[in-house]
Amino acid sequence: MKPLLSKAHTQDLLHTLYSMAFLVEARDPYTGGHLWRVSQFSTRLALACDFSKQQAVVAGLGGFLHDLGKVGVPDSILNNKGKLGDDEYAVMKTHPELGAQVLQGHPLAPLAMDAVLGHHERIDGHGYPSGLTSEAISNTAKIVGLADAFDAMTSTRPYRKGMAVEAAIEQITKNLDTQFDRTFGVKFIALAKSGELDGIIGHSDAGIPMRDCPICGPVVVVHKHQKAGDAVFCRVCGNGFSVQKQHGELKLQPTGKLGTPHDLQANIDHDLLGRLLEEALPHLPVDSSNSGRSWLQRLRRWL
Repeated sequence: MKPLLSKAHTQDLLHTLYSMAFLVEARDPYTGGHLWRVSQFSTRLALACDFSKQQAVVAGLGGFLHDLGKVGVPDSILNNKGKLGDDEYAVMKTHPELGAQVLQGHPLAPLAMDAVLGHHERIDGHGYPSGLTSEAISNTAKIVGLADAFDAMTSTRPYRKGMAVEAAIEQITKNLDTQFDRTFGVKFIALAKSGELDGIIGHSDAGIPMRDCPICGPVVVVHKHQKAGDAVFCRVCGNGFSVQKQHGELKLQPTGKLGTPHDLQANIDHDLLGRLLEEALPHLPVDSSNSGRSWLQRLRRWL
């Protein structure tokens, strides 16, 4: 039987999904690296729970794509510096269903749909969009929802500073069996306490700690391929910085120069995208033969 999805075709399809996710994330200057961190947390947690490598990669893919629906949330809400009002929060809560609409019909949609649609569901049924309870929420959605919440708690937002890891662990502990699945929550807490997640927390890529703009606060995105002396810019205030590495640490030295419109445009990190593809492709189905369909069906039942 001739495969319907070759490896090259699967790579192209994955490329489009990752690119869309990168562009959605670029709209919010405070969430640089959020998708990478949630993806990494999800993969590590799945492996710690004895998922297969294939299942863990799919959980990580769902983590990277979970916020696709924010493409439909207005900037005035997405970048609000205060607490959202009831009407604004209602709009924000539409993003899982909007994400599902974005994915609908995509050949790889089954691999990410559960995470996109279900990452804000809660064990106690008080989540959204469907108010599902424990048994009805897929394992992928439970994992990605936990990873997403932890990163949100430990990351700075326009309206608050990120909390310490210990405080976030305490919040997870308090909300086991209500917001979070107990089995996954206990495993995640153990990972965080062991230091296993230290290279992910507060980073936008492996070995790249996040750096806030010292002038106005949002994340100044630095990519792994950039070298000492390269110029980077805050996309909110427009101020420029020179990348410096001192004693093995990344530093931003103000240059006093404002970025041009070209400097301030959102860019896809193609280096990171390429590495994501290399990591995921060997573990994803590349054809739609009977065996391939059977594998995908088994995978979805587990996740």
